[in-house]
Amino acid sequence: MTMTARFDLTGHTALVTGASSGLGRHFAQTLAKAGAKVALAARRTERLKETVQVIESEGGKALAIELDVTDPEAITPAFDRAEKELGPVTIFVPAAGVTERAFFTETKEDQWRHVMNTNLDGVWRTCREAARRMQENKTGGSIIVIASVLSFNVVKATSPYATSKAAIAHLTRAMALELARDNIRVNALAPGYFSTELNEDYLKSETGLQLIAKFPMKRLGLESELDGPLLLLASDAGSFMTGTVIPVDGGALLSMN
Repeated sequence: MTMTARFDLTGHTALVTGASSGLGRHFAQTLAKAGAKVALAARRTERLKETVQVIESEGGKALAIELDVTDPEAITPAFDRAEKELGPVTIFVPAAGVTERAFFTETKEDQWRHVMNTNLDGVWRTCREAARRMQENKTGGSIIVIASVLSFNVVKATSPYATSKAAIAHLTRAMALELARDNIRVNALAPGYFSTELNEDYLKSETGLQLIAKFPMKRLGLESELDGPLLLLASDAGSFMTGTVIPVDGGALLSMN
């Protein structure tokens, strides 16, 4: 098999949550360009449809699915539709996520629950559904969880988000240990600072700019700089990788002390 063929995703069906914006949308487009049929899932369906049109204009196959990952009753129907229209899901990327900025003692109950219900509970319930289907269909597959550099270290006013992402990193390892017997690989990407709707205001602030200035590369990441790691974990090129959490951060962790 050639190196190019090892990264080819032709014949695979991917489902990406949080695909209406930010990294989730970019991941869906990247997987489609690599040959996968892609189901894009999120609450904002109009945005999903716009991205589907872009993918299909470039020769890909895509489907928009309305999904709120905080609703346990919505998970099964979303996977049912993806399977019915695109085939069994063999690549799953739970990219839906939210954040709340508040100092620890000022964090409100609803802020904490909002982050945990999406970032941790939502990942748990969607990954469980994806894994069960990969087991039942006997297809194996790849689950690529989206962690963060804050899975490893923290900055001020991020306790709900950082805690959720640290838990996701450990959940990745727990899933990988149990699912390897079914030929299901589970890994996580841990992006550093990339400008998205979640953080763009903070990153433009004086505090955000001071943080970026401390990084070894002294800049934000580009979405395209996540393509290689994503495709490595999604494809046969990463066939011996499971239980890993890969920072893609421009060296940010080196300066977060």
